[in-house]
Amino acid sequence: MTADNIIDGKAIAADVKERVKREVAEWIDAGNPQPVLATILVGDDPASQVYVGSKRRTTEEMGMRSIHHELPADATQEEVAELIEQLNDDSDVNGILFQLPAPPQIDDEAMTELIDPLKDVDGLTPVSIGHLVEGKPGMVPCTPLGVMEMLRRTSVELEGANVAVVGRSLLFGKPMAQLLIHANATVTQCHSRTRDLPGECRRADIVIVAIGRPKMVTADYVKEGAVVIDVGINRTEDGLVGDVDFDAVQPLAKAITPVPGGVGPMTIAMLMHNALAAAKLQAPVRA
Repeated sequence: MTADNIIDGKAIAADVKERVKREVAEWIDAGNPQPVLATILVGDDPASQVYVGSKRRTTEEMGMRSIHHELPADATQEEVAELIEQLNDDSDVNGILFQLPAPPQIDDEAMTELIDPLKDVDGLTPVSIGHLVEGKPGMVPCTPLGVMEMLRRTSVELEGANVAVVGRSLLFGKPMAQLLIHANATVTQCHSRTRDLPGECRRADIVIVAIGRPKMVTADYVKEGAVVIDVGINRTEDGLVGDVDFDAVQPLAKAITPVPGGVGPMTIAMLMHNALAAAKLQAPVRA
């Protein structure tokens, strides 16, 4: 395989954002209100501030409005809950993004569950996850949705394919498996207790990895001609690396995502997609 097998996440994300920007303009031109995305940040974690700032800038670039609420690091859970409820009740707000992780006194899961499912742009409320499992319309977590978009854009055949999803988090692994099942793939959900992880991955036509262990997936895990999607982002002395040993696996792969520049850019692109989708879902409710 050559460099031609590298999936350019930056280019695909740029295409998605361009489409969202165009559809936002069409939505507003049709007489609908400008979509509004509200972000909540508790504390002053530098990485979280960068992430939220990037999301806010991209929201504005898409033609949507961004409103931001920043609470001190010692904010109580009751204060956060009250803010979420206020945003739930605000008919001008279409999407609510609660930046995770919050400081330790805040129960991230409990706060996420308070978000109105129609405004759940992260797709993490129990209602959103339930709709995903049932195959009903609703909000879908951004990163797995982005992976599906990448697979579609690169013409990867999912129907009947054997897919190994390495990781079972609620944020990625579990919703990823559900999306693949709905696409008629045969999914093996692998995790830290999988007895023969390399063997399970070698049997797969598509390997999707999200475990947070730098370069854990080596050439021994991948059969020749497999598609490899690396969702991991790990900071090391050598810089950012994925969960896949890219240099070892890339020559074997039919297609592979790099880190950085692969799945990462898709997450914020699909967040923008979800923000517009939330506005459209709420339109009949407001009418």
